[in-house]
Amino acid sequence: MSVDSPTDPARLHALEREIARGSAQTACAKLADEPDAVVAEVLGRMLPPHALRILDQFREPRRAAVLAQVPESRRRQWEINASHPDQSVGHLMVLPVGVFPPEMCIRDAIEGLREAVKTAFISYIHVTDAEDRLIGVVVMREMLLSEPDQTLADIMIPKPFALQADAPVADAMREAVQRHFPVYPVCDAGGRLVGLVRGEDLFQQRVFQLVVQAGSMVGVENEERLATPWPRALRLRNPWLLVNLLTAFAAGAVVGIFEETIGKLVTLAAFLPILAGQSGNTGCQALAVTLRGMTLGELAVQRPFAVVAKEAALGLLNGVVVGALAGAAMYLFARNESNALGLAGIVFVAMVGSCVASGISGALVPIGLKRLGADPATASSIFLTTATDIVSMGLLLGLATFFLL
Repeated sequence: MSVDSPTDPARLHALEREIARGSAQTACAKLADEPDAVVAEVLGRMLPPHALRILDQFREPRRAAVLAQVPESRRRQWEINASHPDQSVGHLMVLPVGVFPPEMCIRDAIEGLREAVKTAFISYIHVTDAEDRLIGVVVMREMLLSEPDQTLADIMIPKPFALQADAPVADAMREAVQRHFPVYPVCDAGGRLVGLVRGEDLFQQRVFQLVVQAGSMVGVENEERLATPWPRALRLRNPWLLVNLLTAFAAGAVVGIFEETIGKLVTLAAFLPILAGQSGNTGCQALAVTLRGMTLGELAVQRPFAVVAKEAALGLLNGVVVGALAGAAMYLFARNESNALGLAGIVFVAMVGSCVASGISGALVPIGLKRLGADPATASSIFLTTATDIVSMGLLLGLATFFLL
């Protein structure tokens, strides 16, 4: 049973905007002292996934009290949404309204709409058969121009476009981007109408995913915002920094193996950060393009092997250019030494090899994470940086050890 909120609409709107800026934990803290009815009404104004994340932050007695203030239809909607995977279309949908059978006449459909529009905004009429399968959509304009005795089957658009409830939001965006409908029907695997998704909600959720992607690449969780308290921000970031520390030890171990080489060829030490930085940037470029291709659905058209081959070729060409410059710089730097030409050649070869390896790694890391069922953007740059550091430093020091010592 729903209870009217004692708070005026202006304050509700201000409270909704305030909690939308922070994480779910921050929103829970801001709503902690509000009446249950106010919390229920504010959450009801938000997208279902955001509302569910905030609701999950409350302890069980308070969560049950808040849910008791939520209308039954919305509670049922949230239960359905929670049954679908996170970041899926089903997580965003609302319960379908304006749903009628095909044999209903226009006159009766209009009467049914008079009641439905009192509690919901209706853009289309959705026509379903006896088993709730979506078979057609009726545009309001056709309703106005039709005869009262005509049936919905006479004026409906058959076999309408619909989204799948379990489809990822990114895939749904690729399907919907050329259509720009205000509302999209959502069906299950059997074609039954299970909900509706407003176009603006679909785009808003996708924009949110793209915004947090840059943070995910370096281990910043999706939940963290500028307003997130520092203790929670520390808990969210520190595990990935520990992972980065372990991978840094791996790169440091490579340098340790060639400690004797560095001791005899001190000049190489000046070029280690140059090599690591250049190869790292090459890998990050490949990573950014690959992630963008995944987001836009281009990876399905361009096979993964072609993507990796392209990045390897670009790494080779870029490596030749920057390697020649780095080799020349090494020759000038070590021109007073007897092995200056050899050092220059080793820097050139190491730069080319590390750029090729970095390009391949930048493409393979997100593709590999996706194949393993993980988020391709999650901490991808941490793994990429480790690979590029190990390859670049190991290649430079290894070549110097083999050819000059």
